[in-house]
Amino acid sequence: MSYDAKSVVVLEGLEPVRKRPAMYIGTTSLDGVHHCLNEIIDNSIDEALGGFATRITIRIHTNGYFTVIDNGRGIPVDIMPQYGKSALEIILTKLHAGAKFDNKAYKVSGGLHGVGSSVVNALSDHMIVEVKRGGKIYRQEYKRGVPSTEVYLAEASELGITSKTGTAVSFHPDNEIFREGTDLDIKKVLRQVKERAYLTPGVTFHVYDDRTGLKRGYFFEGGISSLVEDLNTNKNALHPIIYFKDNRGDVEVEIAIQYQDSIKENLLSFVNVINTKEGGTHVTGFRTALTKVINDYGNGENLLKKGNISGDDTQDGLTAVIYIKMPSSNLQFEGQTKTKLGNAEVQSIVMSITKEHLSRHFEENPQSAQGIMQKILVTQQARLAAKAARDSVIRKSALEGATLPGKLADCREKDPHRSELFLVEGDSAGGSAKQGRDRHFQAILPLRGKILNSEKSYLDRIMTFKELRDLVVALGTGISDLFDYNKLRYHKIIIMTDADVDGEHIMTLILTFFFRHLPDIVEKGHMYVAQPPLYKVYSGKKMFYAYNDQEREAIIKEHFNGNFSTQRYKGLGEMNPDQLWETTMNPENRVLKQVTIEDAEEADRVFSMLMGEQVPPRKKFIQAHAKNANLDI
Repeated sequence: MSYDAKSVVVLEGLEPVRKRPAMYIGTTSLDGVHHCLNEIIDNSIDEALGGFATRITIRIHTNGYFTVIDNGRGIPVDIMPQYGKSALEIILTKLHAGAKFDNKAYKVSGGLHGVGSSVVNALSDHMIVEVKRGGKIYRQEYKRGVPSTEVYLAEASELGITSKTGTAVSFHPDNEIFREGTDLDIKKVLRQVKERAYLTPGVTFHVYDDRTGLKRGYFFEGGISSLVEDLNTNKNALHPIIYFKDNRGDVEVEIAIQYQDSIKENLLSFVNVINTKEGGTHVTGFRTALTKVINDYGNGENLLKKGNISGDDTQDGLTAVIYIKMPSSNLQFEGQTKTKLGNAEVQSIVMSITKEHLSRHFEENPQSAQGIMQKILVTQQARLAAKAARDSVIRKSALEGATLPGKLADCREKDPHRSELFLVEGDSAGGSAKQGRDRHFQAILPLRGKILNSEKSYLDRIMTFKELRDLVVALGTGISDLFDYNKLRYHKIIIMTDADVDGEHIMTLILTFFFRHLPDIVEKGHMYVAQPPLYKVYSGKKMFYAYNDQEREAIIKEHFNGNFSTQRYKGLGEMNPDQLWETTMNPENRVLKQVTIEDAEEADRVFSMLMGEQVPPRKKFIQAHAKNANLDI
């Protein structure tokens, strides 16, 4: 093949975006559609951060369009001399065009590369933009990033601008790009909008979902302190929220902290309203300062009898929100999806501000400081005890000469990608599963009785509970600071319990253990729940399995008009090995539900409410959802 100048292809305008959309929005799945909506919302939020907008409206239409309206200044529409076109058209049709590269129009913004609106335009088969400025409404339409009209004056706003000034953007994601569809999960939209409302106190957000008629509004005056309060719902706070805000030059640092009596950390970090899920230099600076202040205070009060506190010791029970605002022109993110902050100078700034304000708070509020220290010292003690217990288990396993628990029926397959581990309730079902399984790739670990509720159990207690210790050994990953994901022996971990109240309780206890102590396994998509059938409908040699009442009725209606029998399975132990394989374990026939964590904060809140010590929130939940319960009577 020849390779010369003719081989070089130059993609003009927004062609690169349509050619490689994942480079700009991360994925072309539904998450990519969410990303597009967020890009438009964040443009409106940039106006709010600058003090120019107080109201943002998001509407999801029944025809697949999304509309975002703000009462900000309105995108400039005057002609750019160097292009001979309206600034509106340039911003919407050219990459790296915008007002966020210097600090003149936006001191703070979520936009960094100037590709947000233009990328959304490129990936939409139709976009309409309306701008209201100087008492006039300007409109332009686009198809797949190419203007289909000039910028023209409109008699009235079709998209719904009612303020004196503002911008409205309505777009329809292109089905040629987003082939999985564009039917967004409203819960995810609401969660992301609510998060932004916490970060822009004083700004009102309205969300309308025309698909269902849902209307929701968010307005928080308390900012990130309100967010910490929300995150700690159903938990016992150990002190009032610690809040401070300061700046070094043009970098503003805002932090809210509160310890509660759980055993896990809940830390969120943001830069210019962008959720930096992977952390970055601002988080590193905060953690370093927190550990330093804790040790300084502990040594000053003669509280550290077992040596200095480690960074890990400060994490249990910590709820914190770190919010950085800085000029968009200086931001260094890892890629357009903005998940990790890279600015080296921010680390020392956050460290300095945190150390100064937290030290002062400890001096002025000794009761809060003592409450935090007591929590951290308990964590330190539990960590040391857990290490001793874990070392004891490791030594015991070495002395016994066995690395896997005796009751584990392992599979022959050594490739974890092809291996499955069934966690089965009881010896009876475990026996059927061991006989009915495919020994080549399916392993069985029976769990006797109800395992320990690990919602508030430190590792030292977990390591003394045989069922959980055997489970950790079978998984091969280790636990806590010794956890190594690469040593996971099975990439499908399937909970298989009876379809009754006890079975669902055991399933919840297992999920609690994984969520609290082995969260990486859940987050990486390795957890599943088996769906055994509830009924067998049969007559002679004719036999069908039904997984719910509706399926049973449909089977009866379609296949049986005369005499037939129905067997209601009360437990897995009632099935013989062949039936268990055929209905629940055979990859060709079985139904598995994958356990995923879409919203870690909400999952944390639900686990705390269902499995924690506070009774009133759990009682309220049960009363509210009693009518939806499936009772095994």
